Amino acid sequence: VCCLEMTTKRKIIGRLVPCRCFRGEEEVISVLDYSHCGLQQVPKEVFSFERTLEELYLDANQIEELPKVMAFFCVCIIFFSIFFTGIQDFPENIKCCKCLTIIEASVNPVSK
Repeated sequence: VCCLEMTTKRKIIGRLVPCRCFRGEEEVISVLDYSHCGLQQVPKEVFSFERTLEELYLDANQIEELPKVMAFFCVCIIFFSIFFTGIQDFPENIKCCKCLTIIEASVNPVSK
C-alpha cells in the first residue's frame, strides 16, 4: 500500500499507482481516506477517481449532507465509511450503486 501525505491530517491511499513518468498513465487510486479531517462536505477531488475508487472513508467529519451526484459517482465503490459525521439522510438514488456492498454509517442522525 502506497501512502501519500496530502496535508498533516488528510491521506490518499492508493493500492495501485502506476508511474506516470514512464507510461503516461493516470494514477489509479482505489482507496481514499479523509477520516478526521474536519470536513463539512465531500471533497470535490474525490470525484476525479470515479472509475477506480473502491473504498471511501469520510468518517469522523462534520459532513451533514451527501451530494446528490454521489450516487452516480459510486460506480466502483464497494465500501463507504461515513460513520460519526452528522449525515441525516442518503440520496434516494444511492440504490443505483451496483457494487456498493457496505455502508458504515453508525452514530449518525439518519432519518431515512
